[in-house]
Amino acid sequence: MIGHFGENDLQETDRKMVRAEVKLATFRVGSALYAIDILRIKEIIRPIKVTSVPNSPPYIEGVVNLRGAVIPVIDLRKRFVVATTVDGRLTRIVICLVFRRLFALVVDEVVEVRSYVREELHPPPKFFQGQETDIFLGVAHRADDLLMILDLERFLSLSRMVDFIPPSGMLDDRSAISLS
Repeated sequence: MIGHFGENDLQETDRKMVRAEVKLATFRVGSALYAIDILRIKEIIRPIKVTSVPNSPPYIEGVVNLRGAVIPVIDLRKRFVVATTVDGRLTRIVICLVFRRLFALVVDEVVEVRSYVREELHPPPKFFQGQETDIFLGVAHRADDLLMILDLERFLSLSRMVDFIPPSGMLDDRSAISLS
């Protein structure tokens, strides 16, 4: 029948839609390296004026007005409890789209954007358990370093920036990283 898919057809379609290669944007917070899927990033900008928001968690710097959009700003140094850097010349704001909303992440430095094949991505170590460590999708190797790949949906939900996980039909268009 035209337009009718069985369960096996949908599973096969899902497998074909998983990207063979993933582009990750790598950034530094303190001495650690983190990465997010480049498809999540709308732009990377130099720091701009942030307006503070009363009664917000300490890691919420406030909001910025970027071309008419009011965007909440999360300082990852404060969120990950990392000492503030002395030299902020490399500090950047990474504008991300999650749950069809824009969020800004303050990072110490954007290091690179690089493609990784699926075999280079690994699940997070087994000792990473609990609410605060569930924010990582996995790890990847970069020279002698390990990149912690952030799960932005979980990270923002646990940061109380997003207090719900929308039904699957509401997620923004993207090809999510899946390590399974």
